[in-house]
Amino acid sequence: MVFSIKHIFSLVSVLFLSASLTTSVSVEENFAKCLSVNSKLSVPISTIYTNNSSSFTSILQSSAQNLRYLLPSAPKPEIIFTPLTEFHVQAAVMCARKLGIHVRVRSGGHDYEGVSYVSEIESPFIVLDLARLRSISVDIKSSSAWVQAGATIGEVYYRIAEKSKVHGFPAGLCTTLGIGGHITGGAYGSMMRKFGLGADNVIDAMIVDANGRILDRKAMGEDLFWAIRGGGGGSFGIILSWKIKLVRVPATVTVFTVTRTLEQGATKLLYRWQQVADKLDENLFIRVLIQPVNGSGIGNRTIATSYNALFLGSANRLLKVTKKSFPELNLTKKDCIETSWIKSVLYIDGLPSNTTPEVLLEAKSLNKAYFKAKSDFVQKPIPETVLEGLWKRFLQEDNPITIWNPYGGIMSKISESATPFPHRKGTLFKIQYLTVWFDGDKNQQKHINWIRRMYKYMGPYVSSSPRAAYVNYRDLDLGMNKKNHTSINQAKIWGAKYFKDNFNRLVNVKTKVDPSNFFRHEQSIPPISVKS
Repeated sequence: MVFSIKHIFSLVSVLFLSASLTTSVSVEENFAKCLSVNSKLSVPISTIYTNNSSSFTSILQSSAQNLRYLLPSAPKPEIIFTPLTEFHVQAAVMCARKLGIHVRVRSGGHDYEGVSYVSEIESPFIVLDLARLRSISVDIKSSSAWVQAGATIGEVYYRIAEKSKVHGFPAGLCTTLGIGGHITGGAYGSMMRKFGLGADNVIDAMIVDANGRILDRKAMGEDLFWAIRGGGGGSFGIILSWKIKLVRVPATVTVFTVTRTLEQGATKLLYRWQQVADKLDENLFIRVLIQPVNGSGIGNRTIATSYNALFLGSANRLLKVTKKSFPELNLTKKDCIETSWIKSVLYIDGLPSNTTPEVLLEAKSLNKAYFKAKSDFVQKPIPETVLEGLWKRFLQEDNPITIWNPYGGIMSKISESATPFPHRKGTLFKIQYLTVWFDGDKNQQKHINWIRRMYKYMGPYVSSSPRAAYVNYRDLDLGMNKKNHTSINQAKIWGAKYFKDNFNRLVNVKTKVDPSNFFRHEQSIPPISVKS
């Protein structure tokens, strides 16, 4: 069912739609009427969900990953609009601009602070949920694919593997990430040391800009194309689709997970990993997952460090590499699993060994929780004594985890300014810290206070001036924009952490393409024209 002629204003009247429309007419009515006139294709009623819709809550919760932002106290949108075509997105931008409605855009719902579906600083607001824009067109002949923003990275991997066993794409480890937002932050994965980030392998894009224009790379220009590939989501426009460059992968790859506890020398082994991880063969990616586990005694806990890896090659070749470069790991043939690249995706994502690749098409996350996260980049090994202090702090918290991801390889050869993602040469590894809980807001502040103390403890041993952070692990503790009060100097505090010197160029691009700051959120890039 689509809007009838009774729901359509004349073209002349639409030109005068604005925020000054009588308050007796609801936001949703104004928005729906405006959509029906401004979209080149009809807009089904079933794409618009209001607070009174029976499906509103299920749609809101469908892809939201951090349950903190689904609590009753979290602000809720007036409308969730789920466009079916790029023209629907275009019309939504035009209408939100005319009506003065604040917009948030969600592709996969993985924003760590929920800014794609929650506004802590402006109300009312609406959410454009791109989940229905998920077509994927793979062209093996040209080693490329066009991928709509609502598709998950797992769906992209599956469709590539469906066409070729020797092609892949170097992006996320978590397969339910929405590719639209994922690439805007950089998009790292287990092949980053060989091929770089997802953002390093984008060759074109389609966006809707702040004026409602649909633009490809040529039309948007190289400055804007640079900004959207790592400059963070929600600042420059709405990503409709990416054209990605596929990479060649071996028909057989090897994965393994080797775990060591404190009693098995975990601290010394981790110190050694810090010294070699960025220098290993670029075909080898070994990350470390660290968390408390039950110890041998009743009620005792210890720390487990799990070395979780992908090698782009055979087990025999892998064993030669580790024997030469990281013998302390004591990797054996028994530890190694030879498999296809697509099945390695499932393994690295932590799915059961009997899982088939078709699960990637379900695009559903089964591990939602309440959490708070932070990140660091490390440029010199962290001493063993500091690690021991970190373990003591971890054993004080219920469900903490930290994941250490190696850099080096091609990441050290790409310029810091090639994309807005600046964490390249000199970075040994990145740290992600998380604390997870399951009892809502009952003890929420206790967990948040814990991770803040732990982050402070790690300060002297990580990057400095600035203390760098990863924008896709968004952390509002670093600073926030305010409603109608966006300060360049204030934004630079967190902007420099995410983007280093690239922040200044991002501000210049923002000023050029969105001077009125239509696309904005708690940590969006501000334009110079907005007075502090």
